[in-house]
Amino acid sequence: MKARLLIIDDEPHLRKVLSIMLSSAGYQVSQAASGQEGLEMSRAQAFDAVICDLRMPGLDGLEVLARLKVRDEDLPVIMITAFASIETAVEAMKAGAADYVSKPFNEDQILIVLDKALERRRLLDENRRLRRDLAEGYDFSSIITASPAMAKVLEVVQKVAETKSTVLIEGQSGTGKELLARAIHHNSPRRDKPFVAVNCGAIPATLMESEFFGHLKGAFTGADRAKEGLLAAAEGGSLFLDEVAELPLELQVKLLRVLQEEEYRPLGATKDRPANLRLLAATNQDLEGEVAAKRFRDDLYYRLAVIRLKLPPLSERPEDIPLLANHFLKKLALKHDKPRARWSSQALGHLSRLPWPGNVRELMNVIEQALLLADGPEIGTEHLPPLGLGPGRAPGLIVPPGLHNLKALLASLTAEAERAVIGQALEACGGNRTKAAQAIGLSRRALLMKIKEYGL
Repeated sequence: MKARLLIIDDEPHLRKVLSIMLSSAGYQVSQAASGQEGLEMSRAQAFDAVICDLRMPGLDGLEVLARLKVRDEDLPVIMITAFASIETAVEAMKAGAADYVSKPFNEDQILIVLDKALERRRLLDENRRLRRDLAEGYDFSSIITASPAMAKVLEVVQKVAETKSTVLIEGQSGTGKELLARAIHHNSPRRDKPFVAVNCGAIPATLMESEFFGHLKGAFTGADRAKEGLLAAAEGGSLFLDEVAELPLELQVKLLRVLQEEEYRPLGATKDRPANLRLLAATNQDLEGEVAAKRFRDDLYYRLAVIRLKLPPLSERPEDIPLLANHFLKKLALKHDKPRARWSSQALGHLSRLPWPGNVRELMNVIEQALLLADGPEIGTEHLPPLGLGPGRAPGLIVPPGLHNLKALLASLTAEAERAVIGQALEACGGNRTKAAQAIGLSRRALLMKIKEYGL
C-alpha cells in the first residue's frame, strides 16, 4: 500500500513541485494551502507523514507541528524552510519534527529524509505491535488450565503481580516456572523494562560474581574491558533466577545484600550502585531441605520466599492435558506448516493416560515429534509413546507406515535415547548432577542444559 503524504505549504508552486516529485516516487499525495486547512485534512484522513513549511501566514509550521503531535505523537513531520539556521532546526527538532530540510532542496534529499522518517515510524509501529503481542502472550487469561490447584496459584499471582515483592516459584522441571515468572513481570508496573532470565546452574562458579555484578576494566586478569552484569541488565525490570538452589554460598551472601540494601558493587569498583529491580526465583529442589542441610542460607530463603508459589506437576492436573494438547498442536502446526493437523478420537485419551515426568515441556516435545512423524493430517496413538513407560525410559517409537520424514524420525529417536541415558545416570547417582555428568562424559553445564531440555 502506498504511503499517504500531506504537503502543507502556502506556496502553490512548491506544493505542485513536491506533489509531482513524490507522486512519481510512488507516494499518495494530498495538498493543503494553509496550516488550518492541513489540520482539518489530518482530522478527516490518516496520513503516514506530513511535509510542512515552517513560515506560513496564520498558523506557522511550529504551531501546526505542535497540534499534529497532540493527535499522534509518532507522526513523522518534516519541516521545510528558506530560513536555514541552526537555531530554527533545533527549535523544530525539539518540538518533535522528524527532520528538517532547507530550500532549495533537490529530489534525492527530500526522498532520503522522507524514507528515513517513514522507516522510523514503521519501526515504532512494529515495536508497539510486538509489545502488545508479548503482553497478550503473558496475560493471565492466556495461561491454559482447568485445574483447581493452578487456579489457586493464578489467584495469588494476580494479587502480587502489581507489588514489588520477591516471589519464589517451586515445581518440577517443565511445569512452567519461567512462563509464570514472565507473566508476573508483564503484568507488573515494570512491564516496559527488561525481564532478564538466568539459569544459575549453567554459570561456572568462578564466573558467577562477574556475571551477576559486572566488572571494571582491569578488575582481574583478562578483564581487558568493562562489563555490565545481570543486575545492570535488569535495571528497572525483573531478574529471574532459575534453579536458584545452585547458587554457591558466597554468592548467596552478596545477593542477600542486594535485596536488603538495594545496591551492589561491581568487581573492581570503589562505589556501590543502586539496584532497582524485582527478584523472581524458581527451583525444582526442596529449598527448605537445602536450608536444613546448610547448602542454602536461611536468611536468603526467607527473603526470596516472601511470596511462595507451588506449581503442581502435570500428573496432578490431568484435566489440563487435553487443553494443552490442543493448544500446542495448533501452535506447532502453524510453525511446521501443517494447518490441517488434528487428533484422532483415541489420541487425546491416550495422552491423558501417560505419566508425563517431564510435565508440560515433555508434553509439548512429544506433540511436536508426533506432528513431524504423522504422514497425514491426523495424529493417532501410533505416533505417541506407548503406555506403561516409567520415567527416563525411551518410548520405542513405532514408525508409521509410509513415513517419508526419516530425518525427523532419526532426530526424535536420538533425543529419546539420550534422554533415557541421562535419566538412568541421574537415578544411579542419586540425583547428583556432577557425578552423573562425569559418568556419561558430559560437562556439568552441558548436562544441566540437557536436563532442562528433556524435562528431567
